Amino acid sequence: MDQNEIQWDKLLKIKTTGRDDSHSDQYRFPYEPTPYCVLERLANSGLIGKKNTVLDYGTGKGRVCFYLSYQTRCQSVGIEYDERIFAGARENQEHAVSGGRASFVKTNAETYAVPENVDRCYFFNPFSVEILQKVLARIYDSFYDNPREMLLFFYYPSDEYISYLMTEEQLLFSDEIDCMDLFEGENRRERILVFEVV
Repeated sequence: MDQNEIQWDKLLKIKTTGRDDSHSDQYRFPYEPTPYCVLERLANSGLIGKKNTVLDYGTGKGRVCFYLSYQTRCQSVGIEYDERIFAGARENQEHAVSGGRASFVKTNAETYAVPENVDRCYFFNPFSVEILQKVLARIYDSFYDNPREMLLFFYYPSDEYISYLMTEEQLLFSDEIDCMDLFEGENRRERILVFEVV
């Protein structure tokens, strides 16, 4: 295990390492936390700040919420459907240094009504394109009810995700945060695609 992963968990007073695919299927993918080095790059992009509220889809044990709330002072909301993994996020919240700025909801992403203060959404391949379509419809509803700058971040996007996102009329591709240099090999998926809702 990467020393950086352990050190950040320790600093944030949380436990988020490891992978869990006990409840994954063709629609919902395994729990695997975003590497801290990638979150560091996202936090340093200037696209998330203390006035923003980040919604993390498939939050797992809450790493994205705790880290971004700590580094950027943003508010964060993590949603998770898996009862057991969600319990890990709640447990982490009790001890986390940034726990006061993070909240968690146990729910299915496709039925979750996006709060009107959310203006940043984060995805690390939490579910299939079929579910993503329903989730985006919820995001658009929230955007139309309360127009605001809304950015969507897609880390490690699959070709299927990219093809779908590029055809969405309500989304404008706005930026790419390259993360290839953080890992060995030349993996083109090591990036965060940024889309704006229009």
